[in-house]
Amino acid sequence: MARTRYGTDRGLTTRMFGTLFGLGLLYVVLAAALYALGFSAILILGLSGALLFGQWWFSDTLSMKAMRAVEVTPEQAPQLHAVVDRLCAMADMPKPRVGIADSEAPNAFATGRSPNRSVVVVTTGLLRRLNRDELEGVLAHELSHVAHRDVTVMTVASFTAILAGFMVRSAMWGSMMRGRRDQNTALVFIGVMVVSVIVYFFSYLLINALSRYRELGADRGAALLTGKPSALASALTKISGDMATIPTGDIRQMEAVSAFAFAPAVAGKREFTLEQWFSTHPPLEKRLAQLASIARELGQR
Repeated sequence: MARTRYGTDRGLTTRMFGTLFGLGLLYVVLAAALYALGFSAILILGLSGALLFGQWWFSDTLSMKAMRAVEVTPEQAPQLHAVVDRLCAMADMPKPRVGIADSEAPNAFATGRSPNRSVVVVTTGLLRRLNRDELEGVLAHELSHVAHRDVTVMTVASFTAILAGFMVRSAMWGSMMRGRRDQNTALVFIGVMVVSVIVYFFSYLLINALSRYRELGADRGAALLTGKPSALASALTKISGDMATIPTGDIRQMEAVSAFAFAPAVAGKREFTLEQWFSTHPPLEKRLAQLASIARELGQR
């Protein structure tokens, strides 16, 4: 991993390796079950390899298309590029491409297969709502994801869940089944459904647990890099408060990249419930409490 001034987040690194290991085991279980149910080993490996490579290689392109975002040049968005330039110089890291999505939802996300092939996207709603310090905090948060490569890990990690979901649909279509009698086909269908749903469920839990931790890590990295945890806290508060006023269409547009976004595409604050075990982001209160603690560490009030 290339060294940057964001430093090494050992907790995040440990969790990334642990998540990938757990998902690898789930993939082995899924592949073994499919093979035992009569699927071709070559088909399983070939399909898996093609899906994983495509998801990793085209992650930035797919995310930008999902948000209908466009890459902008320094001439088109000079102030936005100036903030990114400054942060990259402070962090001693390569500058990613910069994009803007025409959406009223105030948010941002970073994606890409490597720090040298990454993109940071902000929405027009975010640019209209935040001042320069707040925008700097949000962009520093997104650049922390790029520097720590957790964007790449999240892209790869979601592969097992995607494959499991694909197998469920394939079983329903029946297009992957070899010639069987009706009774055997029904048994195989049930077997594929059960295994795939179980793998999808546990993959979802592992990925979202990593996602919640990486958001806290990026908040901390951004606050320490900029030295302005209060600006990031202000941005979080503004975004969370404004989500309730955003048109439903813009919220749904953000759902395609919700796991990579600065803030979840939902409105309002939530108390700790079972739902948060399935959330991609930690509660707002927890993020604000961490930023307040960092401010005290820096001697700020």
